[in-house]
Amino acid sequence: MFIFKKHVPRRTVLKAAGAAIGLPLLDAMVPASTAWAATPAGKPPKRFAFVGFPHGAIMDRWSPKETGTEYTMSDILKPLEPFRKHLTIVSGLRNKPAETPEPHAYIEQGWLTCVKPAEFGKDGPDCGVSADQVAVRHVGQETRLPSLELTTALGSARLAWRTPTQSLPQEGNPRSVFQKLFGQGDTDKERAEILAETGSILDRVKGQAARLQASLGVQDRGIVSDYLDSVREIERRVQMATKQNDPTLVIPDAPVGTPNDITEHFKLIFDLMALAFQADITRVMTLSMDREASMRTYTNLGIAEGFHPLSHHGNQAAKMDKLVQIQNYHTKVFADFIKKIEAVKEADGTVLDHSTILFGSDMSNSDRHNNDPLPSAVLGHANGKIKGGQHLKYPQDSRHADLLFTLLQRNDIPVKSIGDSTEGFSEI
Repeated sequence: MFIFKKHVPRRTVLKAAGAAIGLPLLDAMVPASTAWAATPAGKPPKRFAFVGFPHGAIMDRWSPKETGTEYTMSDILKPLEPFRKHLTIVSGLRNKPAETPEPHAYIEQGWLTCVKPAEFGKDGPDCGVSADQVAVRHVGQETRLPSLELTTALGSARLAWRTPTQSLPQEGNPRSVFQKLFGQGDTDKERAEILAETGSILDRVKGQAARLQASLGVQDRGIVSDYLDSVREIERRVQMATKQNDPTLVIPDAPVGTPNDITEHFKLIFDLMALAFQADITRVMTLSMDREASMRTYTNLGIAEGFHPLSHHGNQAAKMDKLVQIQNYHTKVFADFIKKIEAVKEADGTVLDHSTILFGSDMSNSDRHNNDPLPSAVLGHANGKIKGGQHLKYPQDSRHADLLFTLLQRNDIPVKSIGDSTEGFSEI
């Protein structure tokens, strides 16, 4: 039980012209003399994130050799070692219904639908609706943004499908994402115009923030202060990224506000995702870390070859080692996101405890363009309903759709089927 000076509604935001900053979950959002679990505000949210990467993985460097809880972390997943108790590695899955002879054009579309794109809608109105959007139907109306679709690719993938004929566009410009999370206005254009005229969002809500802080207890004041500091730091980095872009350079597919440095781009997007969860702006997110057939070069790793040509490694050890280096790097920047949400306390646990996060790809061996077996890792505990801390290996041709079904099921999403699955995995 907790007693507070003042009850603060869960939907409290700091508002000013062109800004609306949501707040993290505070003790003061629970009525005085009431236990967390007995209140709507104290019931932890159900959150989902689906983070996909292209070109699969070198599978014998992704999957641990041992199963169960006493496994040795693989080379590619090594950055997730600190979060071992939150991690479920799932091996042996195949997305057979979504396999296509033109993988780079369509493979991303099947990862969360488990349906071949050409057959979207064939077996009913939900055939081709992606798992994230199934979740949105049940948790998306509780937040300002039903879902958030993001990318760090030069170009867009199509992971999220609201209907069999409507995919949701992805945003890769951190400034635009920041405006979407914290700016006001009926359209993105209006929000951008307001922010251009009025400057820093936080400067405009400073007085209101100070008044709120004065009404809170010591612990809540610390939480709000740390949260606003995080918003301030991201705002600063977004502004710096905008200034660093040379307007005289013509860089295709690189919108103003997108950092030239790939690591900073990843960090900004992941930090914005962490804030979106922390402030309960949305509870469902998808992110494409790159797109299929990407020609990105990872010069930050000392790798000059384009990602796609390198993915056709021909079983050459040197090329495969470089791919492992890239795949480990992707895991590392993703692990920084996990670290952030693990550190945020909320109700009876952390934001990570209350989340279900799938990290993986709809491709296995990039040299062969196959879908069997897929690299899949789950982070989070779905409010105590996912065990974590284990490596599960299923028999050959086990259904990837069963994993998606399980993740929805563990969050009490009333789903009858997804793709070719009507049942989940009891071991997760």
